[in-house]
Amino acid sequence: MAKNYAALAHSVVDALGGAGNIAAVTHCMTRLRFVVKDEMRIDSPTLKSISGVMGVVRNDKQCQVIIGNTVSQAFREVVSLLPQNLQPVEEPDTQKLTLKRIGAGILDALIGTMSPLIPAIIGGSMVKLLAMVLEMTGALPKGSSTLTILTVIGDGAFFFLPLMVAASAAVKFKTNMSLAIAIAGVLVHPGFIELMAKAAQGEHVEFALVPVTAVKYTYTVIPALVMTWCLSYIERWVDRITPAVTKNFLKPMLIVLIAAPLAIVLIGPLGIWIGSAISTLVYTIHGYLGWLSVAIMGALWPLLVMTGMHRVFTPTIIQTIAETGKEGMVMPSEIGANLSLGGSSLAVAWKTKNPELRQTAMAAAASAILAGISEPALYGVALRLKRPLIASLISGFICGAVAGIAGLASHSMAAPGLFTSVQFFDPANPMSIVWVFGVMALAVVLSFVLTLLLGFEDIPVENASKPQAAQPINVEAARA
Repeated sequence: MAKNYAALAHSVVDALGGAGNIAAVTHCMTRLRFVVKDEMRIDSPTLKSISGVMGVVRNDKQCQVIIGNTVSQAFREVVSLLPQNLQPVEEPDTQKLTLKRIGAGILDALIGTMSPLIPAIIGGSMVKLLAMVLEMTGALPKGSSTLTILTVIGDGAFFFLPLMVAASAAVKFKTNMSLAIAIAGVLVHPGFIELMAKAAQGEHVEFALVPVTAVKYTYTVIPALVMTWCLSYIERWVDRITPAVTKNFLKPMLIVLIAAPLAIVLIGPLGIWIGSAISTLVYTIHGYLGWLSVAIMGALWPLLVMTGMHRVFTPTIIQTIAETGKEGMVMPSEIGANLSLGGSSLAVAWKTKNPELRQTAMAAAASAILAGISEPALYGVALRLKRPLIASLISGFICGAVAGIAGLASHSMAAPGLFTSVQFFDPANPMSIVWVFGVMALAVVLSFVLTLLLGFEDIPVENASKPQAAQPINVEAARA
């Protein structure tokens, strides 16, 4: 893990073609996410060989540089090297529209919008869990003001999730953020929520003679995301038709008058139907396959992380927890997947003769086992050495099966790890916490043993200065 983040930032920016080639940059939990102006100027071999870079994910003009848990420190240094108010450059899209491009665009929009929101969602989840634990243990009596405030603090990110999605999507789609937030705010306005409650009870609700479908928008993702995408086109169209002398008042008024009713009458219900259809599909599969679906997901999870597909499940998890109070397929599968990568990294740290690899593996194992952040173990150890990845996939399948048979379910969506294990505790089933710790222990021990049995080709000490060059990572896929 690099200590000199200024030097790391300089090397990364240079390998991306210099500061002038970077159109935009942000970061998620473990990755620097760049948009470049000319992808041909990216020096991929050099980028992958930089000490402190665990991997590279590229897709057209987007490039993700995987740093690990200390990505925020690298991000600050990168930003200091770039011009202020950096914005993506608008270029005409002349590529042929295909189903593949449409699918990639949808995936990119979903991942690009949700990734910046993950810290707030995890933070809120953990506060809600804290409130639950304090109430269950009797530390705070039910109905106390402190408990209520803690619950509200934890619930804020979820209740107002449409506003957060609108703000993040506005950046992604390059439209006015304040207008996006204002329109999404209509969907969670107390007056509108009350009106929707009446509609749900059978009262006729209409807007300008058009019936309004009874929908609850709190805790939702898809409606605000689709609404903001439509807003980006509405804003451009209104800008073209409004005279220059009236733009300061007529343009925003027309945008709101067009976009808000459209969101209420059409886009919002459509978004809810899309989200519900996805959730229904996922959990119908779970219903048919039962524990086997959790086992399969446990084996596939590291591969989904590599391609960025794991973020597709975020809206489904949020909606399922909001509707039922728990999620019993994706989140339980992550227990085995995350801790298996940690156990494999521990085995590598135990067996390797390379001091730098041992340090990397130990840090990656701690991240995966304690906090559930598995990307350092995935990119820094498993993919580089390959056989530890196979061991973790096998262990993830077995541990997923055990978690599925035990009926484990999460009441939150924090990355499963030792520190967040409380999210799987079911007050109605005290044995659930025993099963959680049992699955965690099994994942670490089983992946550790399998990694030692399968073995791996150790990285020679003389190559320690450029560990990534030995096994370059180039996943041409969607963002994580």
